[in-house]
Amino acid sequence: MTCPSCGGDNLDGVIDCAACGQPLNDASLPEPSTAVERSLLMDRVGVLNPKAPVHVSPDTPVRDVLRMLVDRRIGCMIVADAGKPVGVFSERDALVKLGTDAASQGDRPIADFMTAAPETLPVDAKVAFALQRMDVGGYRHLPIVDDAGTVTGIISVRDILKYLAAKLAA
Repeated sequence: MTCPSCGGDNLDGVIDCAACGQPLNDASLPEPSTAVERSLLMDRVGVLNPKAPVHVSPDTPVRDVLRMLVDRRIGCMIVADAGKPVGVFSERDALVKLGTDAASQGDRPIADFMTAAPETLPVDAKVAFALQRMDVGGYRHLPIVDDAGTVTGIISVRDILKYLAAKLAA
């Protein structure tokens, strides 16, 4: 994708130009042909009502994190250090990285199993970009961050499905 500001060449799907830092969000969007497409391209992730993030520190034992996921009925935890996300640990991580060996791993720190350097979205990102990031990255959850990089919320595939169902019913 060519940046309209500086003409720099960028990979498809990137949010900001690598050369000048200008946002590419609107430059890469096709013209919507339906009301649902228009909503996806215009609505910000805030309409998905991001859930309040649940944070744990990198040294939290796996056993405690698994218990919190179950007790709170959530699919993803933010692993944060000094308020900044350093990783995420999701139900998928539990199944793939722990598997049947979970019982013997309970005392190990969550940092050993988290997905480090999580993909995040700014609070003003459009729903279409959240959907694209989830698709390309294979993510079920995306942390939403403010300008300081602090996680303010988290969205899931389920939030996108609820949004789409509501739009299609309208």
